[in-house]
Amino acid sequence: QEQLVESGGGSVQAGGSLRLSCAASGFTYDDYCMGWARQAPGKEREGVASIDRDGSTGYADSVRGRFTISRDSAKNTLHLQMNSPKPEDTAMYYCAASSVVGAGLRSSAYTSWGQGTQVTVSS
Repeated sequence: QEQLVESGGGSVQAGGSLRLSCAASGFTYDDYCMGWARQAPGKEREGVASIDRDGSTGYADSVRGRFTISRDSAKNTLHLQMNSPKPEDTAMYYCAASSVVGAGLRSSAYTSWGQGTQVTVSS
């Protein structure tokens, strides 16, 4: 059974940094595309970053240059390094897994989701 558990969320001031982590279990991690999505109150869930099996990455325009996604195959973990966060980055952040090659930022392509971790950025 696929399981994803996020951690590392919290409150941070704009311009600071925060690192989210996701522990994956119950599936062959290296065979999956992994991603981060977020959802703010009253808004739709949006893909933030993705990393495919070959290490290729993709980012939403709103976070490119500030956020970095990475994966550790030895530990079956996924990370999102958030540098220079802005108040508009405030949202619930979700880790997700997809068996679809090139799933990218399409939330519909992801079949497994974590419970989310809250990130609040203050100005």
